[in-house]
Amino acid sequence: MKYEQLGNSGIEVSKLCVGCMSFGKPSADFHEWTLNQAETETVVKKALDLGINFFDTANTYSHGTSEEYLGTALKANVARDKVVIATKVYFNEGNLSKEAITREIDGSLKRLGTDYVDLYIIHRFDYQTPIEETMQALDGLVKAGKVRALGASAMYGYQFMNMQHTADKNGWTRFVSMQNHYNLLYREDEREMIPICRQENVALTPYSPLAAGRLSRLEWKADTKRSQTDKTAAQKYDGTQEADILIVKRVAELAEKYGVKMSQIAIAWQFAKGVTSPVIGATKAAYFDDAAGALDIELTAADTAYLEELYLPHKIVGALPAADK
Repeated sequence: MKYEQLGNSGIEVSKLCVGCMSFGKPSADFHEWTLNQAETETVVKKALDLGINFFDTANTYSHGTSEEYLGTALKANVARDKVVIATKVYFNEGNLSKEAITREIDGSLKRLGTDYVDLYIIHRFDYQTPIEETMQALDGLVKAGKVRALGASAMYGYQFMNMQHTADKNGWTRFVSMQNHYNLLYREDEREMIPICRQENVALTPYSPLAAGRLSRLEWKADTKRSQTDKTAAQKYDGTQEADILIVKRVAELAEKYGVKMSQIAIAWQFAKGVTSPVIGATKAAYFDDAAGALDIELTAADTAYLEELYLPHKIVGALPAADK
């Protein structure tokens, strides 16, 4: 495994992050394809064996049971100071208000079975709460020792910069990472957000690096419970299938050329684009062996250009528009 510092935080993370949305009790109103406690532990142990130390969950994943399953699995297999735990706040009552942030961090810590998280991520931008209120509340968590560093997730570039500026202006804690929607089939953040992050030395830890599996196979949909029931993924990707399947075919071509798996090409492309640690949401432990293999693949500039050539602009998927506030 390879490691890199998370922005300016001083926290060293593995070049792969375990996405824990696949952990927790299945439910019709969240996800029906999630892993139980024993299956979660199998995946966590595999990740740890590979040297992966970075785990990403959220307060609302599987109604909090993702945090519970992750916390239990980590406690049984590794010392707390050997792993980097990230969790999130936003999709809860009060969104990013001071009251909500104070309440939700305590709930997350209890479910995770720890007295601090390494990275606390705001899951979206909150149109209702003043930025000053949010940033001061987050800074308070850092000062209280409940959080080591702060991160943000999908939003518009100007919103992210406004929040960073507010932190700077008041001497509060800045964000050190951005978990945005980014892969070969969705590259809209290359216009604003990614250049901002590079300028600010903010680490990129994108979610959905394999476009919910669509970059790992030639068939657009697989015969799996996730593929059949994941409505969120369908909303993200199925509307642009006709154009995007051509990119998928190019991933397959390069995979054949190098004698590797399609998923490894898609992840290697992320590293070629300067990503610190893509979030891999796997439901099988073996998928992490595949992901780790991407670390040994160095795409040429010609390879990268070939993969990117057919991309067409997409509608924004991830950042919330004001109408959805």
